[in-house]
Amino acid sequence: MDKKELILSGKTALGIEFGSTRIKGVLIDLSGHVLAVGFHDWENSLVNGIWTYSLAEIEEGLRDCYSGVRKDVKEKYGVDLTTIGSIGISAMMHGYIALDKKGELLAPFKTWRNSDTEKAADELTELFQFNIPLRWTIAHLYQAVLEEKEHLKRIDFVTTLDSYIHYRLTGEKVTGIGDASGIFPIDSKALDYDQKMVDKFDELIASKGYGWKLRDVLPKVLVAGDAAGTLTAEGAALLDESGLLRAGIPLCPPEGDAGTGMVATNSVAPRTGNVSAGTSTFAMIVLEKPLGKLYREIDMVTTPTGHPVAMSHANNGTSDLNAWVNLFGEFAALIGVKADAGELFEKLYTNSLKGDPDCGGLLAYGYLSGEGITHMNEGRPLFARTPDSRFGLANFMRAHLYTSLGAVKLGLDILLKDEGVKVDRIMGHGGFFKTPGVGQRYLAAAVNTPVTCMATASEGGPWGMALLAAYMIDGRKEGKLEDFMEKRIFSNLEGTTLNPDPKDVEGIETFTKRYKEGIAVQAAAVEHMKW
Repeated sequence: MDKKELILSGKTALGIEFGSTRIKGVLIDLSGHVLAVGFHDWENSLVNGIWTYSLAEIEEGLRDCYSGVRKDVKEKYGVDLTTIGSIGISAMMHGYIALDKKGELLAPFKTWRNSDTEKAADELTELFQFNIPLRWTIAHLYQAVLEEKEHLKRIDFVTTLDSYIHYRLTGEKVTGIGDASGIFPIDSKALDYDQKMVDKFDELIASKGYGWKLRDVLPKVLVAGDAAGTLTAEGAALLDESGLLRAGIPLCPPEGDAGTGMVATNSVAPRTGNVSAGTSTFAMIVLEKPLGKLYREIDMVTTPTGHPVAMSHANNGTSDLNAWVNLFGEFAALIGVKADAGELFEKLYTNSLKGDPDCGGLLAYGYLSGEGITHMNEGRPLFARTPDSRFGLANFMRAHLYTSLGAVKLGLDILLKDEGVKVDRIMGHGGFFKTPGVGQRYLAAAVNTPVTCMATASEGGPWGMALLAAYMIDGRKEGKLEDFMEKRIFSNLEGTTLNPDPKDVEGIETFTKRYKEGIAVQAAAVEHMKW
């Protein structure tokens, strides 16, 4: 079939991912080729100390993103998008959405950026002997218990953003196991929440008299390939304002952006890994065996099929870097030079390659929000240098690119150096890698391992979500998810691999040493910059 016939016959899959600054939809054929895309830009808001998006923003973004896909189909192929083979929804993991029996929001939606759960996370980590990061859904729920929030007695459903949107489209209270692993610890053998820990939590809150137990309010756990409901008439109306999309389309389990990043980089089998670098930055390695001990810097999550994954997750990635690029754009406009954003990023990123391997003594922390790995509960973007540092544009940009990987590297060093975790390949994806040979080169130095970027890297998580949707309806005949990925999707895809440059490796190790030493400066900024 040609592309038009594929679309008309519904031999397609759609992935929509809610990122921190962009909602993106990718329509593919069942072999992973991109047919159409749509976008909606948005930004979280800090409201009464909480990083959030309103439900109206979520609904508007969903519709506008899908509208972009629909219009792209119409423009490219001259047909209306009335049916799709399967749909998958993904989003930023973690956070807290609490609903009552009517589906009404009981408290403001809290995104992963919120780090006001330190007491809850510490107590649960001690109780479970399992690392519970501040941003996990269970930490937010238990923090509400510690603060005796009034809404707890009326809770009917506690979930994450992708699971919530899936619920709105299908009426099903479910989520994929990868997303679930950022809600509550997972038993990879049972492919479900860890029952011993569930029992401990239920016992912990039993005296509160809320009238529910944990499994009553959390979404059901599904794995890749499972059916997760169909698009209802109400869901179709929510998704497609044109009214052309038919109800009844199957949806695959919703997933978190960590899981879709694994899929998009073919990093779902043991000894594979990937780094997703954008607004937040996280590195994941699929493990052959459990880690030797508990690390507060390392999250234990899973692939969309339930394999255990060690994750080094940084709340902060390129947001502060982007702000500096925008500042240079303002300066360019001031002197009458017209430069679009893509050109600015490419020139500034590429120019950073002229900088010193150690950034000339410059130091930066792009902490717009709290950072769990370095134990910062609030964000204070910071740039510092010594009087004799080599202060120039190339070193300045290189320092901000390095620091976009800074916190993540601390976690990766634990895995690769301390634990001796074995990894055969590291794949990079996300906006950090969009300029060829820059972010990829710096990551290769940071992990001292060859790094591969595929031509599809810029499609990222939404493409990965679409692949999961395709796997559910047409991929299981290939076998396991990793078999489907190897045989059908990645067998003919081209990528570039960069080996680490020894000078870069030495330079980024020096930068990392300074990064660790400067954490006290960052902590002082959090303590004293209260205006």
